[in-house]
Amino acid sequence: MAQNTRTVPAGTPTNVTQEHAKGGIGESILRPDGTLKVTGEFAYSSDMWHEDMLWGQTLRSTVAHAEIVSIDVSEALAMPGVYSVLTYDDLPAEMKNYGLEIQDTPVLADGRVRHHGEPVALVAADHPETARRAAAKIKIDYRELPLVTDEASALAPDAPLIHENRDDHHIGHVPHPNIVHRQPIVRGNVEEARERADVIVEGEYTFGMQDQAFLGPESGLAVPSEDGGVELYVATQWLHSDLKQIAPVLGLPPEKVRMTLSGVGGAFGGREDISMQIHACLLALATNKPVKIVYNRFESFFGHVHRHPAKLHYEHGATKDGKLTHMKCRIVLDGGAYASASPAVVGNASSLSVGPYVLDDVDIEAIALYTNNPPCGAMRGFGAVQACFAYEAQMDKLAAKLGMDPVEFRQLNAMEQGTIMPTGQVVDSPAPVAELLRRVKARPLPPERQWESAGESADVRALPGGLSNTTHGEGVVRGVGYAVGIKNVGFSEGFDDYSTARVRLEVINGEPVAMVHTAMAEVGQGGITVHTQIARTELGVTQVTIHPADTQVGSAGSTSASRQTYMTGGAVKNTCEAVREALLEIGRRKNGSYHPAWATAELLLEGGKVVTDGGEVLADIADILGDEAIDLELEFRHAPTEPFDLVTGQGNGHVQYTFAAHRAVVEVDTELGLVKVVELATAQDVGKALNMLSVVGQIQGGTTQGLGVAIMEEIIVDPKTAKVRNPSFTDYLIPTILDTPTIPVDVLELADPKAPYGLRGMGEAPTLSSTPAVIAAIRQATGLEIDKTPIRPEALTGTL
Repeated sequence: MAQNTRTVPAGTPTNVTQEHAKGGIGESILRPDGTLKVTGEFAYSSDMWHEDMLWGQTLRSTVAHAEIVSIDVSEALAMPGVYSVLTYDDLPAEMKNYGLEIQDTPVLADGRVRHHGEPVALVAADHPETARRAAAKIKIDYRELPLVTDEASALAPDAPLIHENRDDHHIGHVPHPNIVHRQPIVRGNVEEARERADVIVEGEYTFGMQDQAFLGPESGLAVPSEDGGVELYVATQWLHSDLKQIAPVLGLPPEKVRMTLSGVGGAFGGREDISMQIHACLLALATNKPVKIVYNRFESFFGHVHRHPAKLHYEHGATKDGKLTHMKCRIVLDGGAYASASPAVVGNASSLSVGPYVLDDVDIEAIALYTNNPPCGAMRGFGAVQACFAYEAQMDKLAAKLGMDPVEFRQLNAMEQGTIMPTGQVVDSPAPVAELLRRVKARPLPPERQWESAGESADVRALPGGLSNTTHGEGVVRGVGYAVGIKNVGFSEGFDDYSTARVRLEVINGEPVAMVHTAMAEVGQGGITVHTQIARTELGVTQVTIHPADTQVGSAGSTSASRQTYMTGGAVKNTCEAVREALLEIGRRKNGSYHPAWATAELLLEGGKVVTDGGEVLADIADILGDEAIDLELEFRHAPTEPFDLVTGQGNGHVQYTFAAHRAVVEVDTELGLVKVVELATAQDVGKALNMLSVVGQIQGGTTQGLGVAIMEEIIVDPKTAKVRNPSFTDYLIPTILDTPTIPVDVLELADPKAPYGLRGMGEAPTLSSTPAVIAAIRQATGLEIDKTPIRPEALTGTL
C-alpha cells in the first residue's frame, strides 16, 4: 500500500476539504464473511481440527421421566480406541448444575432424567464412529416415573414435582413448585371498563413449539492447557455467560477457562444456553487431549432449547365507535424440564401482551411451567411472538364484530409516542404504529391467479402445493391479512446490561489502522460489519481490523434481544470517541502552536486526517501518532431499567420498543388445504439504518421465520410419552426458497434520541407480526376460525 506523501510540515493547515472515510455508517458495505459463506469457504466450528484430537459423544435418555436405577459402562470402556467414559459420579466439582438464571440443569443426569434426550453419559474415542458405538454399549436401567406434560398435570394437587426443594428466588411468589415464574400486570379497573364495552370478544389460542433450526449444528473443540485449564473454541451466542456456567462445574477459576468464538452457523436464541461446551471440556480434562464434539441433526434437536409452546386466553372489549375498553389475558408457557430463560420470557409475554395499542384497563397473568417436555428458552421474539399471534387474532375478531376495516380499527387504537404501557412505562421515542399499517395497506396488491394469464407457460410453483403438482387452480381462493406487533430491545427488568469494546489505533506501514476487539458473538447478524463501519466513521480511517471474539476482553452480552448494534455498537462508538479525544490531545500537545484551531475549533477525523469543522486539514493521523498507539477498553450501558412489581406488574422494565407491520397475501386450495403465501409485505421503523442491506436482510429473514411457524414449523411431542416425534429436517419442515414469497420492505428511520446514532434494535420485530398476518389471510380466504399455529392442511379441510 502506497504511503501518503506530504509537501507541508505536519500540523500546518491546508485549505483542502477531505472526504469522509469510505465504508462508514449508513453505507451498505458488503460483509467480510459474506463471500466465504456463500462459496463454502468459511470455517465453521464444526470444521475445526487439532492434531491428536479425540471425538466426544453424548448418550441421551430414551425416556422422558425416570429414575436411573443403574449404569454399566464396562463394555464401552473395553472397546479399543475409547479413552474415557463419564457419568454424573465422575464430575470433578461440587457444583454439578448450571443455568442461565436458575442453576437447575445437571451437567449429566443426577440419578433422574426429566426429559427425552437428557444427557446421561459421555464418551471420548479416537474416531467419531467408535465414540458412537461405545455410547450405544452403555447399559442404563430406567424405572419410569409419572409424566407431567401440560398445565393440568403440572398443577394437580398430587402432581410430581419436576424439581424438589427449589431454592431459587422465584419460588416465594409462585403458587405451585411446578411454576417457574409468574408475572401479573394489573392496571385500571377491568370490571368497570367492561361495562362501557358495546362488544366483547374472547379467544383461546394455541401456539406450537418452534425450533430455531439453525443450519450449523452445535459443535466445539476443547484443548487442555499446560496450566491445568482448558481452551474452548465454540459456536455460541454469549461467551461470558458460558464462561460463568462452565468454570464452576469444572472446578476451575474463570481465568483458566479461555474461550474463543468459532464460526457460527446461525443461532436465533438456540445457542444462548449451554449445549456441548461443558461436556467437551470435561472429556478434554479427563483425557488430557483435545476433544471435538459435533452434533448431528437428530441430536441437535435435543441439544438446545426451543420456543415455548403456549396456551393463551384473551378477552377484549370495545365501544361501538371502535375504541378498546379493556383486556384480560392469561398466558401459559410450557418451559419444559429446566428453567433456561423462562423467567425472562414470562416477563416479555406479560408486559407486551396488549400489543401496540392504547389500553388503560388490563388484567394480565403469564406463567411458565416445569414439565417433562423438552426444555424451552430463548428464540427470536422471546415471548412477544406468542402474544402477538393471540392479540392480533382478537383485533380481527373485534373489527369483524363492529363491521370495521381491520386496519382502520388498529389505527384507531394504535399507540404513539407518549402512550403509557400497562406497566406504567411511557413510550418515550417514536411509535409509528398507524403509519406502518398505512404503508403496508397502501402497497399495490400482487395480481390474482397469475398462473391463468401465463397460459401454457404457467409455473406450478406459483400454485398451492408447488412442484407436487396437486392443483391447477381449481378450488384456489385468495386471502389478505394484516398484523402489527411490538417488541422490546435489550435486556430488561433491572438486568445490568452492558457491553465492552477495546479499540487500538496505531500506524502500520505508514497508515493509521484501528483494531476493534469485543466478545460479541457474530452469529450471522452482521455485527462485525457494523463495528467496522462505526470505527471508520468515528476515527476517520480506512483500515479496520476485527479481533477474534474471546473472553480476554470484557463481556459484550448476548447476541439476542435485538441488542448487539445498540449495545456493543454503542460500546465501539464510545470507545472510538475516547480514542479520538486521546489522539486530538496528542495533536494539541505536538502541533498546537501551528494553528489556533487546535485549541478553539471543533476537530474531526476524516480521510486519515485531523480537520476542522470548516474543512481545514491540520495534520495527518499517522504523523500525530508516530510510534505511539492508543489502546482503550470501555463499557457502555443503556438507561437503567427496573423489575416489574410482582403483584401489580408496574415498572419501567424495558429499554426501547420496536414495531413492525405485515400484510400477507395467500392463495389457499380449499379442497386440499394447501397454502401458497404469495407476498409478505412489511414496514418497520429502525431508527437509523447503519447498513441498509443488512437491515433489509434481517427483516426478510425474521419475516420468513414467522411464516414458517404459521404454516409448517412445529416440534411434535407425543402427549402420552413426552417424546419428540420429529427430530429431523425430514419431518420438521422449514421454509425453503420455494416456500418464501416476495417480501417487499418499507423502512422508516425515526431516530430514538437515547440510542447510539438514533438506531432501534430491529432483528426480532419482523418475526412477530408475520405469523398472525399469514393466519389472518388464511382466515379471510377460508372463512374458518383458526386459533392454532401452525395451521395444517387437515385443519383447513376438516379432515382432522
